[in-house]
Amino acid sequence: MKLLRYGPQGQEKPGLLAADGTVRDLSAHIPDLAGAVLTDLAALAKIDPATLPVVQPTRLGPCVAGTGKFICIGLNYADHAAESGLQVPPEPVIFMKATSAICGPNDPILIPRTSQKTDWEVELGVVIGKPAKYITESQALSHVAGYCVINDVSERAFQTERSGQWTKGKSCDNFGQTGPWLVTPDEVPDPQNLGMWLTVNGEKVQNGSTRTMVYGVAHIIAYLSQFFTLHPGDIISTGTPPGVGMGMKPPRYLKAGDVVELGIEGLGTQKQTCVQD
Repeated sequence: MKLLRYGPQGQEKPGLLAADGTVRDLSAHIPDLAGAVLTDLAALAKIDPATLPVVQPTRLGPCVAGTGKFICIGLNYADHAAESGLQVPPEPVIFMKATSAICGPNDPILIPRTSQKTDWEVELGVVIGKPAKYITESQALSHVAGYCVINDVSERAFQTERSGQWTKGKSCDNFGQTGPWLVTPDEVPDPQNLGMWLTVNGEKVQNGSTRTMVYGVAHIIAYLSQFFTLHPGDIISTGTPPGVGMGMKPPRYLKAGDVVELGIEGLGTQKQTCVQD
């Protein structure tokens, strides 16, 4: 299934993308794509999409609600680590984005008022479906509700040139476009074999694959579960391939009016216009 949320910000309703490309309303069956609903998506699979009302949304929201933790993995592609001038880490690098950064897949990128180095990052997102604590790598994928596209927007000066941790360079408003769909695992037989790309003003700057991850999805989930419980609705953003603005020579960053498009094989596409906040 390809599940989604649509409607004005803060008023999104649950839906799904039918095989004919129409969006169907699920709000008569579930309150939202959050919490316990994510633990039993098999119940939704039994619904005939033809019985659901067709809607024509003007906006897609983030494809999951009720996210308690937005966890990111840094330097998880060896070639991206190299372009950043950093070593591949001996264990996954973990950092958090504020959940207030989460927004719809086509919502604008808001460039912070004092930003000089707002950057892009196409990433595979993993949404947790059932609690995971002290699990093994072989158990990990059974805890996944689905996969999605994420743009891990980053302000590099905030992230690396000012004191403290990376959080403030990762958590600005609209720095976490999520969606368009939450694609259930039955449609993603191998999350480690997905092409991914990103363009800026029509120029392809990222063109990679999840094959080149240093730490795969199952390893990351099991690893994180050793430190804290993963709950339904938690999002893990698993890192980006090379081609970010920071790694260009000279570096290149986003400005108001730029258009960013990105996508992952089988998971849909996003399109954002940059706006000065």
